[in-house]
Amino acid sequence: MFEYEIATARSADLIREADAYRLAREAEKARRVPSSRSREREGSVRGHRGRFARAA
Repeated sequence: MFEYEIATARSADLIREADAYRLAREAEKARRVPSSRSREREGSVRGHRGRFARAA
């Protein structure tokens, strides 16, 4: 029975450790600066009108 208790305690420790690691990774990911693509604003449509042929 003693071995079972040690295994159960070890399993609980590993689960807590994995949860703390996951939480730290999520916090690090949230802290990162957004990529340049997400910071881009949509451009003006007016500048591209001359690029396409007019419809008949």
